[in-house]
Amino acid sequence: MARSSVVVPNLVDPKSYLDHDMLEVWRVLRAQDPVHWHTETSEGPGFWVVSRYDDIVRVLRDDVNFTSEKGNVLATMLKGGDMGAGSMLAVSDGNYHTSMRKLLLEAFSPRSVAGVERHVRRIAKQLIVEAIEKGECDFARDIASAIPLETICDLLDIPQGDRQEVAKLTKSALASDYENPEAHADMAARSAIVVYFQNLVAERRKAPGTDPISLMATAEVDGRRLKDLDIVLNCYSLIMGGDETSRLAMIGAVRAFIQNPDQWRALKDRESSVDVAGEEVLRWTTPAMHFGRTATADISLRDRTIRAGDLVTLWLVSGNRDEAVFQNPDRFDITRSPNRHLALGYGRHFCLGAYLGRIEIRAMLDGLRAFVGAIRQARPERWIYSNFLTGMSSLPVVLERDPAPAVGWEE
Repeated sequence: MARSSVVVPNLVDPKSYLDHDMLEVWRVLRAQDPVHWHTETSEGPGFWVVSRYDDIVRVLRDDVNFTSEKGNVLATMLKGGDMGAGSMLAVSDGNYHTSMRKLLLEAFSPRSVAGVERHVRRIAKQLIVEAIEKGECDFARDIASAIPLETICDLLDIPQGDRQEVAKLTKSALASDYENPEAHADMAARSAIVVYFQNLVAERRKAPGTDPISLMATAEVDGRRLKDLDIVLNCYSLIMGGDETSRLAMIGAVRAFIQNPDQWRALKDRESSVDVAGEEVLRWTTPAMHFGRTATADISLRDRTIRAGDLVTLWLVSGNRDEAVFQNPDRFDITRSPNRHLALGYGRHFCLGAYLGRIEIRAMLDGLRAFVGAIRQARPERWIYSNFLTGMSSLPVVLERDPAPAVGWEE
């Protein structure tokens, strides 16, 4: 197996992403070793690191030579697989994946969530106006955490009193606010989420509604009723995906506007629609840094031979800065169009909640544009520790009221 002279930090260690200039690491890999072999670590075997846009797309759309059923993120792949393999949409392939996705798309289609957008905008306005009145807020905690959580919880019909605990568990399951989190805290959080949804599924089987959980509890997939565990695992996936990506993208957007005042002015002056700006927010932040696959056959990728059974990681965070695809990729440009970013995935596993996430980000951008005159960072931000997600858990800011009346704001 060919070896590379490129020095790459340990991508399994969450601390690496804070201790190194990862944009430079990805830039060097794209130029010198775009299909890089990462040696084994104490956490598990070695794996391939794919950093160029076109190669990432090639693997993501190749369902013949690559599978997600042995895990789709480093945390599970290195441990030998995912407990949801073959049941959870994100780590399933074939007919089951197709049928399950078709079922859930009914609940996440634009028609089904038509009433959600108005509610999201109402929440965004309320939170932003409250933050302005407070003087200083933690944008991550007070605004960005609440909008997607309320939205996905509304969609899943999760009781109001349970929502803060669900939010706490989802954050602990995928990342940590601290360098040395409590041992096995992530596993404990994942187990607690599973138990929570087991109880919720039992309730929905007795008294189904119109939410996705009830939909799964009463439907057939591939000619059979779904088992409780199948439903629970997909609930787990939906709550994770529905909360984390939008939340981290929103926080990253505000920091990007603080660091790029010309882009804040462009947003305020309506030089870009919130739709176009939202796509650049997703590209710029790329909250899910990678997805993973396992090769099912020997296959050549550029000048490397990937063997059957090899783990392959696809670094969306690098692909979204690929100079061959994006002009001036290291510039935050809310007028960028077209913007074929990979932040929401690609192919059969494209994010199920993409439409919902975009609604949330657009509502936040529109709310900031309508009610905020200026944004100032009050104190240093705090970054999360994760080898899968990137973003901040804390961003203290001051949102100054726009003295002009809100223009074009409708709920």
